[in-house]
This record gives sequence, C-alpha cells and structure tokens, in this order.
Amino acid sequence: MFAFIVTFLFSGGVYLLLTAGSGSVLGFWAPQELWVGLVISLAAALMARNYFFRTRRRPLDYLRRWVRAVAYVFGPFFAELTKANLDVAYRVLTGHMRPGIVRVKTGMKTDAATLLMANSITLTPGTLTVDIDEETNDLFIHMIDVPEGMENRDSIEVEELFSLFNCPSWVRRIAE
Repeated sequence: MFAFIVTFLFSGGVYLLLTAGSGSVLGFWAPQELWVGLVISLAAALMARNYFFRTRRRPLDYLRRWVRAVAYVFGPFFAELTKANLDVAYRVLTGHMRPGIVRVKTGMKTDAATLLMANSITLTPGTLTVDIDEETNDLFIHMIDVPEGMENRDSIEVEELFSLFNCPSWVRRIAE
C-alpha cells in the first residue's frame, strides 16, 4: 500500500507541475486538469508501484536514494555538464574533433544503474550512448573527440569519461 500511495503522490505531483498555469483553481489548474491528473496518477500508481519500490527495502532507503539522486543531478552531474558544454563549444569554434565510438566498461550490476549511467553520458554534450551490451552492461559511446591513444584500446573504464567528479560511484549509490 505504501508503494501505491508514494507512486500516486509522485506521479500526481509531476502531472501538476507539468500542467501548472492551465486554469484558475488555486490560480494554477483548470478543474478538468485536476480530474485528468487524478485518473492518470491512479493508473500510474497501479501500473508502476512495484517498479519504484521493492518490498525488501525500507521506506527510509528510498528517501536516501531520492536525496542522493537530487544531490547528484545538482552537484557532480551539473558540473560535468557545464564542463562538457564548454568543451563542445571549444571544439565547434576550433574545429578540433576526432569523432569515434568507444566501448565503455561500466561495472554496473543493475539495469537501473546502467540506464542512469547511459543517460548521464548521453545528456552530456559531445557524447551519445548508441548501444548497450546487455550481458556485460558495457556501453558503446559516440564521442565528438576521442582522446589520442584511446581509439587503439578495446575498451575504457567509465571513470575515464568524467574528469571532475566520480559520477559512476554516485550512480552506484543511487541505483544499486
């Protein structure tokens, strides 16, 4: 029941954020939006409650994961994102690019951790996750500039992609 309630509240909150400004109820929502949001949140809670919560974990563990996820997005990930934007701007202005695809060993144990790592890499400008080896959770990443000597290696470690923070360790703490 706890998983249903939390999933319902979370999906309802996201819906309300996305539809804010649509009407006059409390100055933000149209009455129809509130009804549709209620129905969608109920449906989402029925379908996704077991995805967000596993019965073997305590509610406090989920709170810790959410806090870590928010800290990761606004801390290490944002710093790496800023650095990557500056790097891509430099490469566009100078034309210094050596594009290529490299195999990245993630070492992630769960699909959720692999997905979060792949999304973190893809959201960073200049990189794109093009494939995942489902057996080893290795990622195939297209990079706008493959560093000298890296193209000759069979694979690289995921930590080599992040120079400011150890983002993979954050991902492991959040999703494993």
